[in-house]
Amino acid sequence: MKKIILIFSLFLTFAFAKNEELTVSILPQKYFLQKIVKDKFDINVMVKPGFSPATYEPKTSQMRSLVNSKVYFYIDVPFEDIWLDKFKQSSKNTLFVDTSLGIEKIQMAKHEHHDEENKTEEHKDEHQDHEHESLDPHIWLDPVLVKIQAKNMYETMIKIDSKNSDFYKTNYEDFLNHLDKLDSELKTILKEVEHKPFMVFHPSWGYFAKRYNLEQIAVESQGKEPKPNELVELIKDAKEHNIKIVFVAPQFSQKSAKTISKNIGGNVATIDPLSINWDIELLKSAKDIVNSYK
Repeated sequence: MKKIILIFSLFLTFAFAKNEELTVSILPQKYFLQKIVKDKFDINVMVKPGFSPATYEPKTSQMRSLVNSKVYFYIDVPFEDIWLDKFKQSSKNTLFVDTSLGIEKIQMAKHEHHDEENKTEEHKDEHQDHEHESLDPHIWLDPVLVKIQAKNMYETMIKIDSKNSDFYKTNYEDFLNHLDKLDSELKTILKEVEHKPFMVFHPSWGYFAKRYNLEQIAVESQGKEPKPNELVELIKDAKEHNIKIVFVAPQFSQKSAKTISKNIGGNVATIDPLSINWDIELLKSAKDIVNSYK
């Protein structure tokens, strides 16, 4: 009887054993990391669905999960400017890895308005200093740059779990092949709208636009809704470029986008830069941009 109880206890131990944990900043990173580690680790995500990485404040339960994580793969989104040092102080045993290492970032897109010409030299200098600090964090929307992020993840995993390095290597190489295929599909889809503009509320799509020879026109600038005179300029731009759809993300307000679309006789459509179904969403977004010209 004692032997049966011991066997049953061992079974319960293995059956309900919790995986070790890893933490990432946003949902697309979970998609990338899961391609490499599969089910060997549980993956926590800081920014939950429906929230913006620009303004997110982690919950107490997430801080506890981070303390128990072997690695935090951060990506340098805005909320981390405030929280990253706090995370490091409270999670002494967690390894912190910047997945953006090796990526040359571009400036955050900004819609230029005519009143820029009326700024004093002093204000211009301040604006340039701010722009220098405002590097675009949305590197996960370019599959080619994701290969660099995946490399940073893979190299970390083989360091902390070397006994499974062959497993991670196979998964990593499969993921790189998948990214190459995705990049090729996106090039094919977007070929017919090369050099054309598309209008988005939040300027998330700068790297995507650069990779596929598109022009992103942002409604929001530096986290602020456009002023009435700026809306007039945006409506004028949309009409000049024959834009019929203003794209919005589910994490942001649609008020300004609806005002613009109403004035150009167009529509508002959602493209999600933070979807867990990352590759599917990129393909959908590309097709939506093409269809906006039909």
